Amino acid sequence: MNVVDKYIDHVRKEVVQESDKGWEKMILGFKANKLRTKFLPKKNLSRGYQKLERLMMSLVADSLGKEDTYVWGNIFAPCEIMECFGLKTLSVECLSCFFTGYHLEDYFIDCAQNGGIAPTLCSYHKTFVGAVESGAIAAPKYSVTTSLSCDGNLNTFRYLEKKLGVPFGFLDVPYADDEDSVLYLADQLRELTKNLEEKFGVRFREEKLREILAIENETRRDLKEFLRLQKEYFYPGELICQLYLMMGSHLLIGTEEFRDVLKFMIEDIKSYPKFTGKRILWVHLLPFYQESLREYFNGNEDYQVIASDIVLDYMEDLDVTDPFRALSQKIIHNVFNGSYRHKAETIAALAKEVSPDAVIHFCHWGCKQAAGGSVLLKQEMQKLNIPMLILDGDGIDKRNSHDGQMKTRLEAFLELIGTEDLPC
Repeated sequence: MNVVDKYIDHVRKEVVQESDKGWEKMILGFKANKLRTKFLPKKNLSRGYQKLERLMMSLVADSLGKEDTYVWGNIFAPCEIMECFGLKTLSVECLSCFFTGYHLEDYFIDCAQNGGIAPTLCSYHKTFVGAVESGAIAAPKYSVTTSLSCDGNLNTFRYLEKKLGVPFGFLDVPYADDEDSVLYLADQLRELTKNLEEKFGVRFREEKLREILAIENETRRDLKEFLRLQKEYFYPGELICQLYLMMGSHLLIGTEEFRDVLKFMIEDIKSYPKFTGKRILWVHLLPFYQESLREYFNGNEDYQVIASDIVLDYMEDLDVTDPFRALSQKIIHNVFNGSYRHKAETIAALAKEVSPDAVIHFCHWGCKQAAGGSVLLKQEMQKLNIPMLILDGDGIDKRNSHDGQMKTRLEAFLELIGTEDLPC
């Protein structure tokens, strides 16, 4: 057992036995990992993905040590508004993923369920609720969530308010996409800024929001360009790099730091060899811990995940002259809002842009939307003659995934890709 594994094991034991001390050591470990990504980056990662990993580690390590510098959110919370107040947004889903670095997800999930949380709740939320229930996490001053796209969001943040006294702003995202819905949500976003002004004592400046949205537009165009280039070049990465891209495009969108990393990646990828393997479009969540998936998609020259729907779940420019309306439209037009038919058609449009050889749809256990809509997506892929594999598992709880079964199905599917008369 190396030094890192010993520390991980020590922290896990500390959290279980003395949760408050364990939290401090978890943060220390995040800070140490931040330094590791700077001075000892993973050699198997491309230079751009090394920078991206460093940025994500910095986001978590720098924020968690100062409770007044960030808010909790869900992945679809409008981080652009929080950035106007100098606040970072840490989503409960992403933090749960970071907790797995200490192998704490099973302990936290058990704590949540022993405290009365239903086993059917999404394991990302159960992990976070369990961390709170165990007393192993410090709380910020405020949190923000939306009704998009998980049923568990509102109840999770109600629990956090009741348990830790963390007030939250709730954005009720309309299901319909029409003018009244856009105006309704825009008014809620304005109200959110007033709540943040009162809570943090900082005056909101709409001009600052316009500047952030302008950077966001530039960043989104860069992201689309990088995905286009990833069709052409082999850019060594890991499955977890898609998680980092998702964090950047949701928690740091509109920041100069994320924009600059993407600009570096666009230039850097051109120095790598042409990619001649199979291009995969990934749909829904990423079980980055799954051994069989890591074997095939971590630095494999034969298979490369070139895009993920959750990374590019909104693809249009924002109107910076009317920022609240623009953000409202962005949230309502999100691929995860509305009927699954809307999502299937949007992913089909994305597939036409990135030209994958195949699609893999991961149905996260407990996510009714993913399981129920996967057949609709498969129908859309059949129209495009793109083969699609549906994998069932859990994005975070290893106990709900069967690696052997997944490996068998994945290997059979990958062997079929590229053969003549491939059934879609």
